[in-house]
Amino acid sequence: MILEKLLENIPCEVRGRTDIDITDIEFDSRKTGKGSLFFCIKGFETDGHKYAPKAVENGAEAIVTSYFMEELADVTQVIVEDGRKAMALISANFYGNPSRKLRMIGVTGTSGKTSTTYMLRSILEKAGRKVGVIGTISIVMGDRVIPSEHTTPESKDLQKILADMVDEGIQDVVMEVSSHSLYLDRVYGIEFDGSIYTNLSQDHLDFHKDFEHYFLAKSILFRNTRKAVINTDDSYGQRMYDLCTGEKCTFALERDADYRAEEVVYGVEGSTFTLRAPDGERKIELAIPGRFMVYNALGAAAITEMLGTDLDAIKEGLEAVKNVPGRVEQLDSRKHGYKVVLDYCHKPEALKDVLEMIKGYAKGDVICIFGCGGNRDREKRPIMGRIAEDNSDFVVVTSDNPRFEEPMAIIDEIVAGMEKSNHMVIEDRREAIRYALTHARKDDVILLAGKGHEDYQEIKGVHYPFDEKVVVRELLDEIDKQ
Repeated sequence: MILEKLLENIPCEVRGRTDIDITDIEFDSRKTGKGSLFFCIKGFETDGHKYAPKAVENGAEAIVTSYFMEELADVTQVIVEDGRKAMALISANFYGNPSRKLRMIGVTGTSGKTSTTYMLRSILEKAGRKVGVIGTISIVMGDRVIPSEHTTPESKDLQKILADMVDEGIQDVVMEVSSHSLYLDRVYGIEFDGSIYTNLSQDHLDFHKDFEHYFLAKSILFRNTRKAVINTDDSYGQRMYDLCTGEKCTFALERDADYRAEEVVYGVEGSTFTLRAPDGERKIELAIPGRFMVYNALGAAAITEMLGTDLDAIKEGLEAVKNVPGRVEQLDSRKHGYKVVLDYCHKPEALKDVLEMIKGYAKGDVICIFGCGGNRDREKRPIMGRIAEDNSDFVVVTSDNPRFEEPMAIIDEIVAGMEKSNHMVIEDRREAIRYALTHARKDDVILLAGKGHEDYQEIKGVHYPFDEKVVVRELLDEIDKQ
Protein backbone atom coordinates (compact mmCIF):
# COMPACT_ATOMS: atom_id res chain seq x y z
CA MET A 1 0.00 0.00 0.00
CA ILE A 2 1.27 3.48 -0.88
CA LEU A 3 2.32 5.38 2.27
CA GLU A 4 0.12 8.37 1.42
CA LYS A 5 -2.92 6.09 1.31
CA LEU A 6 -1.84 4.36 4.50
CA LEU A 7 -1.78 7.68 6.35
CA GLU A 8 -5.30 8.78 5.41
CA ASN A 9 -7.07 10.30 8.42
CA ILE A 10 -3.92 9.92 10.57
CA PRO A 11 -2.85 13.16 12.34
CA CYS A 12 0.83 13.42 11.50
CA GLU A 13 3.67 15.39 9.91
CA VAL A 14 5.57 13.65 7.11
CA ARG A 15 9.16 14.49 6.27
CA GLY A 16 10.14 12.73 3.09
CA ARG A 17 8.40 10.94 0.25
CA THR A 18 4.85 9.63 0.61
CA ASP A 19 4.74 7.69 -2.69
CA ILE A 20 6.62 4.74 -1.16
CA ASP A 21 5.08 1.29 -1.49
CA ILE A 22 4.77 -0.18 1.99
CA THR A 23 4.60 -3.98 1.93
CA ASP A 24 4.91 -4.69 5.66
CA ILE A 25 4.45 -2.95 9.01
CA GLU A 26 6.48 -3.84 12.11
CA PHE A 27 7.26 -2.66 15.64
CA ASP A 28 10.08 -5.22 16.04
CA SER A 29 13.18 -4.04 14.18
CA ARG A 30 14.40 -7.63 13.83
CA LYS A 31 11.42 -8.43 11.59
CA THR A 32 11.77 -5.46 9.24
CA GLY A 33 12.88 -5.82 5.65
CA LYS A 34 12.65 -4.08 2.29
CA GLY A 35 9.37 -2.21 2.05
CA SER A 36 8.72 -2.13 5.80
CA LEU A 37 7.21 0.70 7.81
CA PHE A 38 8.72 0.64 11.31
CA PHE A 39 6.90 1.94 14.40
CA CYS A 40 9.11 3.46 17.11
CA ILE A 41 7.09 2.56 20.21
CA LYS A 42 8.09 3.76 23.66
CA GLY A 43 7.77 0.85 26.07
CA PHE A 44 8.26 0.47 29.82
CA GLU A 45 11.62 -1.25 29.53
CA THR A 46 12.98 0.14 26.27
CA ASP A 47 12.33 2.78 23.62
CA GLY A 48 11.69 1.69 20.05
CA HIS A 49 13.39 4.82 18.73
CA LYS A 50 16.72 3.19 19.71
CA TYR A 51 16.05 0.44 17.17
CA ALA A 52 15.06 2.67 14.25
CA PRO A 53 18.59 2.69 12.74
CA LYS A 54 18.63 -1.12 12.81
CA ALA A 55 15.19 -1.23 11.17
CA VAL A 56 16.43 1.08 8.39
CA GLU A 57 19.57 -1.00 8.00
CA ASN A 58 17.32 -4.05 7.56
CA GLY A 59 15.45 -2.32 4.73
CA ALA A 60 12.67 -0.26 6.35
CA GLU A 61 11.50 2.41 3.87
CA ALA A 62 9.94 4.71 6.48
CA ILE A 63 9.53 5.07 10.23
CA VAL A 64 6.76 6.32 12.49
CA THR A 65 8.36 8.38 15.22
CA SER A 66 7.50 10.79 18.04
CA TYR A 67 10.16 13.28 16.92
CA PHE A 68 12.35 13.99 13.90
CA MET A 69 15.46 11.81 14.04
CA GLU A 70 18.34 13.79 12.55
CA GLU A 71 20.54 10.71 12.19
CA LEU A 72 17.95 9.22 9.81
CA ALA A 73 17.26 12.38 7.82
CA ASP A 74 17.45 10.48 4.51
CA VAL A 75 14.57 8.21 5.52
CA THR A 76 10.90 9.18 5.33
CA GLN A 77 9.68 9.95 8.83
CA VAL A 78 6.05 10.08 9.94
CA ILE A 79 6.00 12.22 13.08
CA VAL A 80 3.04 11.59 15.40
CA GLU A 81 2.01 12.75 18.85
CA ASP A 82 1.12 9.29 20.16
CA GLY A 83 2.95 6.32 18.66
CA ARG A 84 0.59 3.66 20.01
CA LYS A 85 -2.55 5.35 18.73
CA ALA A 86 -0.87 5.91 15.38
CA MET A 87 0.16 2.25 15.16
CA ALA A 88 -3.42 1.13 15.85
CA LEU A 89 -4.91 3.40 13.16
CA ILE A 90 -2.22 2.79 10.54
CA SER A 91 -2.43 -0.97 11.14
CA ALA A 92 -6.19 -0.85 10.62
CA ASN A 93 -5.68 1.00 7.32
CA PHE A 94 -2.98 -1.44 6.21
CA TYR A 95 -5.25 -4.44 6.75
CA GLY A 96 -8.34 -2.83 5.23
CA ASN A 97 -10.07 -1.80 8.48
CA PRO A 98 -11.28 -5.34 9.17
CA SER A 99 -13.20 -4.54 12.38
CA ARG A 100 -15.73 -2.59 10.26
CA LYS A 101 -16.54 -5.81 8.41
CA LEU A 102 -17.09 -7.81 11.60
CA ARG A 103 -19.48 -7.65 14.52
CA MET A 104 -17.15 -6.95 17.44
CA ILE A 105 -18.12 -8.06 20.95
CA GLY A 106 -15.79 -7.19 23.83
CA VAL A 107 -15.67 -8.59 27.37
CA THR A 108 -13.79 -6.86 30.17
CA GLY A 109 -13.53 -7.25 33.92
CA THR A 110 -11.13 -8.69 36.48
CA SER A 111 -12.62 -12.19 36.30
CA GLY A 112 -14.96 -14.11 34.05
CA LYS A 113 -13.73 -12.89 30.65
CA THR A 114 -12.64 -16.26 29.28
CA SER A 115 -15.70 -18.20 30.45
CA THR A 116 -17.98 -15.49 29.09
CA THR A 117 -16.35 -15.64 25.65
CA TYR A 118 -16.88 -19.41 25.54
CA MET A 119 -20.56 -18.89 26.35
CA LEU A 120 -20.87 -16.13 23.75
CA ARG A 121 -19.32 -18.28 21.06
CA SER A 122 -21.68 -21.15 21.84
CA ILE A 123 -24.79 -18.93 21.80
CA LEU A 124 -23.86 -17.20 18.56
CA GLU A 125 -23.03 -20.48 16.82
CA LYS A 126 -26.40 -21.89 17.87
CA ALA A 127 -27.89 -18.78 16.27
CA GLY A 128 -26.17 -19.72 13.00
CA ARG A 129 -23.30 -17.24 13.12
CA LYS A 130 -19.66 -18.00 12.27
CA VAL A 131 -17.65 -16.88 15.30
CA GLY A 132 -14.00 -16.04 15.99
CA VAL A 133 -12.53 -15.79 19.49
CA ILE A 134 -9.57 -13.77 20.75
CA GLY A 135 -8.65 -14.45 24.37
CA THR A 136 -6.35 -15.62 27.12
CA ILE A 137 -6.33 -19.28 26.12
CA SER A 138 -6.30 -19.11 22.33
CA ILE A 139 -7.34 -17.40 19.12
CA VAL A 140 -10.02 -19.38 17.29
CA MET A 141 -11.01 -18.78 13.68
CA GLY A 142 -12.93 -21.51 11.97
CA ASP A 143 -11.01 -24.75 12.43
CA ARG A 144 -7.79 -22.96 13.34
CA VAL A 145 -6.77 -22.67 16.99
CA ILE A 146 -3.69 -20.56 17.76
CA PRO A 147 -2.24 -20.32 21.31
CA SER A 148 -2.40 -16.79 22.74
CA GLU A 149 0.62 -14.81 23.93
CA HIS A 150 -1.44 -11.96 25.38
CA THR A 151 -5.08 -11.71 26.46
CA THR A 152 -5.40 -8.95 23.85
CA PRO A 153 -2.70 -8.80 21.11
CA GLU A 154 -0.78 -5.65 20.17
CA SER A 155 -2.73 -3.47 17.73
CA LYS A 156 -0.66 -4.41 14.68
CA ASP A 157 -1.06 -8.13 15.42
CA LEU A 158 -4.72 -7.68 16.34
CA GLN A 159 -5.56 -6.03 13.03
CA LYS A 160 -3.81 -8.86 11.15
CA ILE A 161 -5.85 -11.44 13.12
CA LEU A 162 -9.07 -9.57 12.35
CA ALA A 163 -8.16 -9.42 8.65
CA ASP A 164 -7.53 -13.17 8.65
CA MET A 165 -10.93 -13.66 10.28
CA VAL A 166 -12.59 -11.65 7.53
CA ASP A 167 -10.87 -13.90 4.98
CA GLU A 168 -12.14 -16.97 6.90
CA GLY A 169 -15.71 -15.74 6.58
CA ILE A 170 -16.06 -14.97 10.29
CA GLN A 171 -19.08 -12.81 11.12
CA ASP A 172 -18.74 -12.21 14.87
CA VAL A 173 -15.57 -11.71 16.90
CA VAL A 174 -15.81 -12.39 20.61
CA MET A 175 -12.85 -10.82 22.35
CA GLU A 176 -11.38 -10.51 25.83
CA VAL A 177 -10.36 -6.90 26.29
CA SER A 178 -7.80 -6.46 29.07
CA SER A 179 -7.10 -3.26 31.00
CA HIS A 180 -3.55 -3.35 29.61
CA SER A 181 -4.86 -3.38 26.04
CA LEU A 182 -7.19 -0.46 26.72
CA TYR A 183 -4.54 1.63 28.45
CA LEU A 184 -1.93 0.78 25.78
CA ASP A 185 -4.33 1.55 22.90
CA ARG A 186 -4.22 -1.95 21.42
CA VAL A 187 -7.92 -1.69 20.53
CA TYR A 188 -7.80 2.04 19.74
CA GLY A 189 -9.99 2.98 16.80
CA ILE A 190 -12.25 -0.09 17.08
CA GLU A 191 -15.89 0.64 17.78
CA PHE A 192 -17.40 -2.39 19.44
CA ASP A 193 -20.93 -3.45 18.57
CA GLY A 194 -21.42 -4.90 22.03
CA SER A 195 -19.49 -5.09 25.31
CA ILE A 196 -19.86 -6.77 28.70
CA TYR A 197 -18.60 -5.59 32.08
CA THR A 198 -18.22 -8.57 34.43
CA ASN A 199 -16.72 -7.19 37.67
CA LEU A 200 -13.77 -5.35 39.17
CA SER A 201 -11.50 -6.44 42.02
CA GLN A 202 -7.84 -6.05 42.91
CA ASP A 203 -5.42 -6.98 40.16
CA HIS A 204 -2.68 -5.47 37.99
CA LEU A 205 -1.76 -2.78 40.54
CA ASP A 206 1.84 -3.42 39.53
CA PHE A 207 0.88 -1.89 36.16
CA HIS A 208 -1.83 0.65 36.95
CA LYS A 209 -0.99 3.39 39.45
CA ASP A 210 -3.88 2.49 41.74
CA PHE A 211 -7.36 0.99 41.69
CA GLU A 212 -8.90 4.18 40.29
CA HIS A 213 -6.59 4.07 37.27
CA TYR A 214 -7.43 0.39 36.84
CA PHE A 215 -11.14 1.25 36.78
CA LEU A 216 -10.60 4.13 34.34
CA ALA A 217 -8.66 1.87 31.98
CA LYS A 218 -11.57 -0.59 31.91
CA SER A 219 -14.05 2.24 31.32
CA ILE A 220 -12.40 3.13 27.98
CA LEU A 221 -14.19 0.19 26.37
CA PHE A 222 -17.63 1.53 27.30
CA ARG A 223 -16.98 4.89 25.70
CA ASN A 224 -16.36 3.06 22.42
CA THR A 225 -19.23 0.59 22.20
CA ARG A 226 -22.68 0.77 20.67
CA LYS A 227 -24.40 -1.56 23.15
CA ALA A 228 -23.24 -2.40 26.68
CA VAL A 229 -24.36 -4.70 29.47
CA ILE A 230 -23.19 -4.05 33.01
CA ASN A 231 -23.13 -6.21 36.15
CA THR A 232 -24.70 -3.84 38.67
CA ASP A 233 -24.24 -6.25 41.59
CA ASP A 234 -20.58 -5.31 41.30
CA SER A 235 -19.57 -2.36 43.47
CA TYR A 236 -18.26 -0.43 40.45
CA GLY A 237 -21.08 -1.49 38.14
CA GLN A 238 -23.34 1.54 38.51
CA ARG A 239 -20.44 3.90 37.98
CA MET A 240 -19.43 1.99 34.83
CA TYR A 241 -23.06 2.09 33.66
CA ASP A 242 -23.10 5.87 34.00
CA LEU A 243 -20.01 6.15 31.77
CA CYS A 244 -21.51 4.15 28.90
CA THR A 245 -22.14 6.31 25.83
CA GLY A 246 -24.30 3.90 23.80
CA GLU A 247 -27.41 1.81 24.43
CA LYS A 248 -27.08 -0.01 27.74
CA CYS A 249 -28.74 -2.45 30.11
CA THR A 250 -27.98 -4.23 33.38
CA PHE A 251 -27.74 -7.76 34.74
CA ALA A 252 -27.70 -8.93 38.36
CA LEU A 253 -28.55 -11.65 40.83
CA GLU A 254 -29.14 -9.49 43.89
CA ARG A 255 -30.45 -6.18 42.53
CA ASP A 256 -33.28 -5.29 40.24
CA ALA A 257 -31.92 -5.38 36.68
CA ASP A 258 -32.93 -5.83 33.05
CA TYR A 259 -31.60 -9.40 33.06
CA ARG A 260 -31.84 -11.51 36.20
CA ALA A 261 -31.24 -15.06 37.33
CA GLU A 262 -33.94 -16.24 39.70
CA GLU A 263 -34.77 -19.55 41.37
CA VAL A 264 -31.05 -20.39 41.29
CA VAL A 265 -29.98 -23.84 42.46
CA TYR A 266 -26.24 -24.44 42.78
CA GLY A 267 -24.89 -27.97 42.43
CA VAL A 268 -21.61 -29.87 42.22
CA GLU A 269 -21.95 -30.40 38.48
CA GLY A 270 -23.58 -27.09 37.56
CA SER A 271 -26.44 -24.70 38.29
CA THR A 272 -30.02 -24.23 37.21
CA PHE A 273 -31.83 -20.91 37.12
CA THR A 274 -34.61 -19.02 35.44
CA LEU A 275 -33.32 -16.37 33.08
CA ARG A 276 -35.66 -13.39 33.19
CA ALA A 277 -35.16 -11.04 30.25
CA PRO A 278 -37.17 -8.11 28.86
CA ASP A 279 -38.58 -10.36 26.12
CA GLY A 280 -39.39 -13.43 28.22
CA GLU A 281 -37.85 -16.10 30.40
CA ARG A 282 -36.16 -19.47 29.99
CA LYS A 283 -35.10 -22.23 32.38
CA ILE A 284 -31.33 -22.68 32.05
CA GLU A 285 -29.35 -25.77 33.06
CA LEU A 286 -25.72 -24.65 33.21
CA ALA A 287 -23.16 -27.48 33.19
CA ILE A 288 -20.38 -25.45 34.87
CA PRO A 289 -20.71 -24.93 38.64
CA GLY A 290 -20.41 -21.69 40.59
CA ARG A 291 -22.30 -18.50 41.30
CA PHE A 292 -19.76 -16.57 39.22
CA MET A 293 -20.60 -18.74 36.20
CA VAL A 294 -24.26 -17.73 36.54
CA TYR A 295 -23.13 -14.09 36.34
CA ASN A 296 -21.10 -14.90 33.22
CA ALA A 297 -24.13 -16.59 31.67
CA LEU A 298 -26.31 -13.56 32.43
CA GLY A 299 -23.87 -11.19 30.75
CA ALA A 300 -23.59 -13.42 27.67
CA ALA A 301 -27.38 -13.75 27.45
CA ALA A 302 -27.93 -10.01 27.81
CA ILE A 303 -25.55 -8.82 25.10
CA THR A 304 -26.54 -11.51 22.60
CA GLU A 305 -30.24 -10.70 22.98
CA MET A 306 -29.46 -6.99 22.61
CA LEU A 307 -27.70 -7.89 19.35
CA GLY A 308 -30.75 -9.76 18.06
CA THR A 309 -30.32 -13.37 19.21
CA ASP A 310 -33.53 -15.07 20.35
CA LEU A 311 -33.93 -16.61 23.80
CA ASP A 312 -34.16 -20.18 22.47
CA ALA A 313 -30.70 -19.92 20.88
CA ILE A 314 -29.39 -18.31 24.07
CA LYS A 315 -30.71 -21.20 26.17
CA GLU A 316 -29.35 -23.79 23.75
CA GLY A 317 -25.97 -22.08 23.59
CA LEU A 318 -25.54 -21.74 27.34
CA GLU A 319 -26.52 -25.33 27.98
CA ALA A 320 -24.10 -26.59 25.30
CA VAL A 321 -21.03 -25.28 27.18
CA LYS A 322 -19.78 -28.29 29.16
CA ASN A 323 -16.42 -26.92 30.33
CA VAL A 324 -13.92 -24.12 29.91
CA PRO A 325 -10.23 -25.18 30.05
CA GLY A 326 -8.73 -24.41 33.43
CA ARG A 327 -11.92 -22.91 34.84
CA VAL A 328 -13.36 -25.04 37.70
CA GLU A 329 -12.23 -27.99 35.63
CA GLN A 330 -12.50 -31.33 37.41
CA LEU A 331 -9.61 -33.70 36.77
CA ASP A 332 -9.72 -37.48 36.87
CA SER A 333 -8.71 -38.62 40.37
CA ARG A 334 -9.35 -42.24 39.42
CA LYS A 335 -10.63 -44.31 42.35
CA HIS A 336 -9.04 -42.29 45.13
CA GLY A 337 -12.34 -40.93 46.40
CA TYR A 338 -11.33 -37.26 46.42
CA LYS A 339 -11.89 -34.58 43.79
CA VAL A 340 -9.19 -32.51 42.06
CA VAL A 341 -10.30 -29.14 40.66
CA LEU A 342 -8.14 -26.98 38.40
CA ASP A 343 -8.83 -23.25 38.22
CA TYR A 344 -7.05 -20.16 36.90
CA CYS A 345 -8.02 -18.10 39.96
CA HIS A 346 -4.88 -16.02 40.53
CA LYS A 347 -6.62 -12.93 41.90
CA PRO A 348 -8.02 -12.41 45.41
CA GLU A 349 -11.72 -12.22 44.56
CA ALA A 350 -11.51 -15.10 42.09
CA LEU A 351 -9.76 -17.34 44.64
CA LYS A 352 -12.39 -16.49 47.24
CA ASP A 353 -15.25 -17.21 44.82
CA VAL A 354 -13.92 -20.63 43.83
CA LEU A 355 -13.12 -21.67 47.40
CA GLU A 356 -16.56 -20.58 48.61
CA MET A 357 -18.15 -22.58 45.82
CA ILE A 358 -16.15 -25.70 46.69
CA LYS A 359 -16.86 -25.25 50.41
CA GLY A 360 -20.54 -25.25 49.52
CA TYR A 361 -20.48 -28.79 48.13
CA ALA A 362 -17.42 -30.49 49.65
CA LYS A 363 -18.31 -33.39 51.93
CA GLY A 364 -14.76 -33.56 53.23
CA ASP A 365 -11.93 -31.06 53.66
CA VAL A 366 -10.95 -28.41 51.13
CA ILE A 367 -7.22 -28.42 50.38
CA CYS A 368 -5.94 -25.36 48.49
CA ILE A 369 -2.62 -25.32 46.63
CA PHE A 370 -1.63 -21.89 45.38
CA GLY A 371 1.11 -19.31 44.93
CA CYS A 372 1.44 -15.84 43.41
CA GLY A 373 3.23 -14.78 40.24
CA GLY A 374 6.53 -12.96 40.38
CA ASN A 375 7.03 -9.41 39.06
CA ARG A 376 3.33 -8.71 39.50
CA ASP A 377 1.11 -6.94 42.03
CA ARG A 378 2.77 -7.63 45.41
CA GLU A 379 -0.08 -6.12 47.44
CA LYS A 380 -2.38 -9.04 46.70
CA ARG A 381 -0.02 -11.69 48.09
CA PRO A 382 -0.85 -11.43 51.83
CA ILE A 383 -4.50 -10.82 50.91
CA MET A 384 -4.63 -14.10 48.99
CA GLY A 385 -2.89 -15.87 51.87
CA ARG A 386 -5.63 -14.73 54.24
CA ILE A 387 -8.37 -15.69 51.77
CA ALA A 388 -6.89 -19.16 51.29
CA GLU A 389 -6.62 -19.92 55.01
CA ASP A 390 -10.08 -18.53 55.79
CA ASN A 391 -11.83 -20.55 53.08
CA SER A 392 -9.86 -23.81 53.18
CA ASP A 393 -9.30 -26.54 55.72
CA PHE A 394 -5.67 -26.80 54.72
CA VAL A 395 -3.40 -24.72 52.47
CA VAL A 396 -0.16 -25.61 50.71
CA VAL A 397 1.64 -22.42 49.70
CA THR A 398 3.91 -23.02 46.72
CA SER A 399 5.47 -21.42 43.63
CA ASP A 400 3.57 -20.06 40.61
CA ASN A 401 5.50 -18.42 37.76
CA PRO A 402 8.11 -16.69 39.95
CA ARG A 403 9.58 -15.07 36.85
CA PHE A 404 12.60 -13.03 37.97
CA GLU A 405 11.81 -13.09 41.69
CA GLU A 406 12.98 -15.69 44.19
CA PRO A 407 10.13 -18.14 44.88
CA MET A 408 10.64 -18.12 48.65
CA ALA A 409 10.54 -14.32 48.76
CA ILE A 410 7.08 -14.43 47.14
CA ILE A 411 5.96 -17.22 49.47
CA ASP A 412 7.14 -15.23 52.49
CA GLU A 413 4.94 -12.31 51.44
CA ILE A 414 1.95 -14.64 51.06
CA VAL A 415 2.51 -16.26 54.46
CA ALA A 416 2.86 -12.83 56.07
CA GLY A 417 -0.89 -12.43 55.64
CA MET A 418 -1.74 -15.79 57.22
CA GLU A 419 -2.56 -16.02 60.92
CA LYS A 420 -3.79 -19.61 61.28
CA SER A 421 -1.77 -22.79 61.53
CA ASN A 422 -3.65 -24.62 58.77
CA HIS A 423 -0.94 -24.21 56.17
CA MET A 424 2.48 -25.42 55.15
CA VAL A 425 5.05 -24.34 52.56
CA ILE A 426 6.36 -26.58 49.79
CA GLU A 427 8.27 -24.44 47.30
CA ASP A 428 8.38 -27.03 44.50
CA ARG A 429 4.91 -26.98 42.94
CA ARG A 430 5.07 -30.59 41.73
CA GLU A 431 5.95 -31.74 45.25
CA ALA A 432 3.14 -29.60 46.67
CA ILE A 433 0.66 -31.37 44.41
CA ARG A 434 2.17 -34.75 45.31
CA TYR A 435 1.71 -33.97 49.02
CA ALA A 436 -1.97 -33.15 48.51
CA LEU A 437 -2.64 -36.22 46.38
CA THR A 438 -1.02 -38.53 48.94
CA HIS A 439 -2.61 -36.96 52.03
CA ALA A 440 -6.14 -36.22 50.80
CA ARG A 441 -8.88 -38.48 52.10
CA LYS A 442 -12.18 -39.69 50.73
CA ASP A 443 -14.60 -36.82 49.95
CA ASP A 444 -11.87 -34.15 50.18
CA VAL A 445 -11.53 -31.59 47.38
CA ILE A 446 -8.10 -30.42 46.21
CA LEU A 447 -8.05 -27.03 44.47
CA LEU A 448 -5.06 -26.39 42.20
CA ALA A 449 -5.33 -22.62 42.02
CA GLY A 450 -3.59 -20.12 39.80
CA LYS A 451 -2.36 -21.84 36.65
CA GLY A 452 -5.53 -23.14 35.04
CA HIS A 453 -4.93 -23.65 31.32
CA GLU A 454 -1.23 -22.70 31.48
CA ASP A 455 1.21 -25.45 30.55
CA TYR A 456 4.44 -23.92 31.88
CA GLN A 457 6.26 -22.48 34.86
CA GLU A 458 8.09 -19.22 34.07
CA ILE A 459 11.43 -19.01 35.91
CA LYS A 460 14.17 -16.49 35.13
CA GLY A 461 12.75 -15.80 31.68
CA VAL A 462 12.44 -19.48 30.70
CA HIS A 463 9.16 -21.36 30.23
CA TYR A 464 9.53 -24.85 31.68
CA PRO A 465 6.84 -27.42 30.77
CA PHE A 466 4.29 -27.69 33.59
CA ASP A 467 0.78 -28.68 32.64
CA GLU A 468 -1.08 -29.52 35.85
CA LYS A 469 -3.36 -31.95 34.03
CA VAL A 470 -0.26 -33.89 32.99
CA VAL A 471 1.40 -33.48 36.39
CA VAL A 472 -1.63 -34.89 38.23
CA ARG A 473 -1.83 -37.81 35.84
CA GLU A 474 1.90 -38.59 36.24
CA LEU A 475 1.78 -38.33 40.02
CA LEU A 476 -1.28 -40.58 40.25
CA ASP A 477 0.57 -43.12 38.07
CA GLU A 478 3.44 -43.07 40.59
CA ILE A 479 1.10 -43.27 43.60
CA ASP A 480 -0.91 -46.12 42.11
CA LYS A 481 2.26 -48.18 41.57
CA GLN A 482 3.32 -47.90 45.22
